[in-house]
Amino acid sequence: MKHMGRWRPLAEDGLLAMGMAVLVTAIVVLTPRTGALDIAAALAGSLALVAWRRAPLVTLLVSTVFMLVLTVHGQPGPVAAYPVMVAVFAATWAGRLPAAALASVVFLGTDLAVNLPEITESVEGLQGSTLLIGWFVAAGVAATVTRHRQAYLEEAERRAAEAEHTREEAALRRASEERLRIARELHDSLTHSISIIKVQAGVAVHLARGRGEDVPPALLAIQEAGGDAMRELRATLEILRDTDPSDRDAPGSGLDRLDDLVERARSAGLPATVTVSGTSRELPPEVDRAAYRIVQEALTNVSRHAGGAAAVVRIDYADGTLAVQVDDDGEADPDAPPIPGTGLLGMRERVAVLGGRLRAEPRPEGGFTVRAELPLGEPA
Repeated sequence: MKHMGRWRPLAEDGLLAMGMAVLVTAIVVLTPRTGALDIAAALAGSLALVAWRRAPLVTLLVSTVFMLVLTVHGQPGPVAAYPVMVAVFAATWAGRLPAAALASVVFLGTDLAVNLPEITESVEGLQGSTLLIGWFVAAGVAATVTRHRQAYLEEAERRAAEAEHTREEAALRRASEERLRIARELHDSLTHSISIIKVQAGVAVHLARGRGEDVPPALLAIQEAGGDAMRELRATLEILRDTDPSDRDAPGSGLDRLDDLVERARSAGLPATVTVSGTSRELPPEVDRAAYRIVQEALTNVSRHAGGAAAVVRIDYADGTLAVQVDDDGEADPDAPPIPGTGLLGMRERVAVLGGRLRAEPRPEGGFTVRAELPLGEPA
């Protein structure tokens, strides 16, 4: 398409030159007292229009010279002015107004001198010369208007592009300010609360061990979860405070921490097992994080909504796809699908961004299932 667009103006100019050559040559042939010199001048002056876009001054010079030869020798009438008027239009459009004016004056002066007897003897001759002058003036005016209109359109496009760039910069600035505001809020609220939870859990573990008592698994799970929450919160704050977080890989959790995640779930009282099938491979960072978050959210939902249930986590490495599935044997009713909360909505958004598919629904045999299929693309 680009190749065709590049050749289209040349083809249009070629058709214009050929059409003008046919018109002028036909009239010259039908005019008495014309010969081979006149036909050659008509062809040369007309075919020079093929370069009116790329070399307007050369076109103006060649057309004017050969049409002057035709006017003086063959006297075919107004038709000899047609190529010169097009060349004057081209030169004026290109900003060469003095050259266009000089060529117009030379050609019109020569034409008046050649046709002076006819002009003085008849009204028709005077009207023809006046009309010819009007044509040249009209060609110059049309070229000037076209030139200014093109300049106006180019300036409007430039201003529109600048305005769009300014809007994009303003949007990026507002987004950056909003990220910093969110980072401050998270730091001032969640960081303090999670730190207190982690410290209190650590104190409780220390006191229990100091008294020689067994530390409850749930307390250890709280202590470990607090540490992981702090680590992930710091990673999130780094992303929010980064001026351009798309330029680097965001730190976070992936399937390499799946065992720790499942172990914490067990410590909190949720029986959970993990099954991995297929050939394990290095995953794209965004897929790795999404898979971890989906398992994390699914296990959290099992703990909250399916008390006493057991969960099975399945990771399947297939060709070009990573399948993540979490099943539980709770009491979910197939006839009463759950109302999607922020957890399910977040999972769907993560999967949708990666172009994958998510299924979250009660199982016919009882319990609930969450299955996400994430495209892997090329190996990381």
